[in-house]
Amino acid sequence: MAVTSSASTVWNGGLADGSGTTTLASGIETAVSWKARTEGGGQTTPEELIAAAHASCFSMALSHALGEAGHAPSSISASAEVGFVPGQGITGSVLTVTATVPGLDQAEFERIANEAKAGCPVSQALAGIEITLASATLEG
Repeated sequence: MAVTSSASTVWNGGLADGSGTTTLASGIETAVSWKARTEGGGQTTPEELIAAAHASCFSMALSHALGEAGHAPSSISASAEVGFVPGQGITGSVLTVTATVPGLDQAEFERIANEAKAGCPVSQALAGIEITLASATLEG
């Protein structure tokens, strides 16, 4: 079954002095501005939303891949950092993951995590940027 997700943004003013509000279909509403995007701090940026999408998608892809390999995870904690340089654009996404997976060794975990990174639909959508798995830590 195909699912379509949506969001909208209302922007007021020029790029440098303006601001906006982004609303997700799920009801989450957040302020956005160019200043936050280029200087950081206080408001959501498009890159933060991409990072959230990438971390959550990667977690799901990794959970699925581990389960398919016969190693259902007890827990997965993943994060993504998405870089942005004005005039250049989005520069990359760096994933970090820590998981508790009974009966799995570190080398096999790293192999499966790298496969999940490549197979994650958000990773595939971000094919135009570098995606790295900075660390994959197996606990327990």
